[in-house]
Amino acid sequence: MTALDLSSPVAVVGTGTMGQGIAQVALVAGHPVRLYDAVDGRARQAADAIGARLDRLVEKERLTAAERDAARARLRPVGELAALADCALVVEAVLERLDVKQELLRALEDVVSDDCLLATNTSSLSVTAIGGALRVPGRFVGLHFFNPAPLLPLVEVVSGFATDVSYATRAYETARAWGKTPVACADTPGFIVNRVARPFYAEAFAVYESQGADPATVDAVLRESGGFRMGAFELTDLIGQDVNESVTHSVWRSFFQDVRFTPSLAQRRLVESGRLGRKTGHGWYDHREGAERPEPHTAEPAEPPAYVVAEGDLGPASELLALIREAGVEVREKDEDDGTRLVLPGGGQLVLADGQASVEFSDVVYFDLALDYRAATRIALSHCQDTSARTVAEATGLFQALGKKVSVIGDVPGMIVARTVARIIDLAVEAVAKGVATEEDVDTAMRLGVNYPLGPFEWSRRLGRGWAGALLDEMHEIDQSGRYAPSLALYQYACATGEREDTP
Repeated sequence: MTALDLSSPVAVVGTGTMGQGIAQVALVAGHPVRLYDAVDGRARQAADAIGARLDRLVEKERLTAAERDAARARLRPVGELAALADCALVVEAVLERLDVKQELLRALEDVVSDDCLLATNTSSLSVTAIGGALRVPGRFVGLHFFNPAPLLPLVEVVSGFATDVSYATRAYETARAWGKTPVACADTPGFIVNRVARPFYAEAFAVYESQGADPATVDAVLRESGGFRMGAFELTDLIGQDVNESVTHSVWRSFFQDVRFTPSLAQRRLVESGRLGRKTGHGWYDHREGAERPEPHTAEPAEPPAYVVAEGDLGPASELLALIREAGVEVREKDEDDGTRLVLPGGGQLVLADGQASVEFSDVVYFDLALDYRAATRIALSHCQDTSARTVAEATGLFQALGKKVSVIGDVPGMIVARTVARIIDLAVEAVAKGVATEEDVDTAMRLGVNYPLGPFEWSRRLGRGWAGALLDEMHEIDQSGRYAPSLALYQYACATGEREDTP
């Protein structure tokens, strides 16, 4: 099946923020659009709100006045489901409750034709379970738009267990015809984005709960070293702590309380206290008028070392060697089969985060992963209480000589960026191995859905297929709860490159 013809009416049931956004997308694409809401008057209010947004698009010259007038003429609020009888697509965007959605869809089946495409915008419920109440479940799909729907390009097209391929294809092609970037995925908890993104929040919260770093420092490292658009604490304040925690709980429960998706107790306390983020004026940060934003921890200036000894090529951090030379610090190279570190003049070692803790060694400072060491404006260092003050000072001064701000955090295995990226890669590889989506669609979903600087597979190709598994193996040795145990899929993914032993 191809995309719906533009003459085909599209209906949206549920006229909240998401419902209005989806209706606007279909309307601007050229379809006649019907709006229905169970609460009297809300469909009319939604139509007026959409009309006002169309006016703003004209003001911004993104729409002509003639296009706006034509769109308004195609938009019709209705007071009963029977008015949707001739629609070719009905998207429900009602309350996130299984029973409510099932009851609505059963009522819709009594109204629309048997080949009408029915869709849900659910972000957390099972598409299979919702469609299980239908007489013709093959024509039911998930169309998960991201908020705000008119602006964000990604749409996850979710096939339930009973979804017919032809209807999933029609939904996919229709989303693309509307100017969106669709990705196809199977019905799995969290679909692609909300499944693979869990570690971005979870690892930041874990670092905080272990008193490794405060929220402002974690956020700054994720932005300025990891290349993420926002840090986890500021992003969840924007989303709403209750909303973010609800998705986390849903994914955790749906995976039978898999420890890898365990919710955060610290976030639970925020929700219980009513500190839900920007919408209540306080979350991880104080958003009230006049409140001061806390500054990330930034180390005081230190003298750079006169030289460093490079043992090995530093792996994913190899570009640092050129930066160090450019900063006027001598680099003495020493071939080491197992070396991936810098030795400082005082004898201490500077090592890229590898999942181990500094306390395991005599005098080691770890430095975090960066998306681009040349472009990064901040680097995190980690050490234990027994690390010599000279080693910490030399490591700090070295990165400051490269023009970086330095944040010194606690002895956190995997640090901040490295552990986050490793876990994201692991969940992405596992999702592909289980048939949730293709590598390309996972990368597209994570870049467009949550604005990651790279998709997980792009990151893995840059770091090496075995990198994430090696780091997680080390973290699992320290924390054997299972939270950091690399998946079988990740092991197989790394081994597929030939990174395996010659004999058993």
